[in-house]
Amino acid sequence: MEFNDYQKLANRTLYGNEQVLTNCALGLASESGEVIDLIKKYTFHGADLDPDELTKKMGDVLWYLSQIAEWADIPFDEVAAQNIKKLEDRYPDAHENKQ
Repeated sequence: MEFNDYQKLANRTLYGNEQVLTNCALGLASESGEVIDLIKKYTFHGADLDPDELTKKMGDVLWYLSQIAEWADIPFDEVAAQNIKKLEDRYPDAHENKQ
């Protein structure tokens, strides 16, 4: 799926009023915190890292990011492309497929 396609499909579920940007920013912070909490529990408390739960929470983060971009009239593909360009500039010698 292309980022712009995701952004438009995700926008179908956006609800709210003139404070939609604030709602999206707060939701992004909240959902990011849930991703962090899963990783913290895995790293420091010996909990299993549930890939399904992590995927759901990361999807929630993606939704909020896409809707902030939608609100600002920024194509989500552009967000991704600019980030890759920044990373290429910052790490010109990075190896492909490095994990």
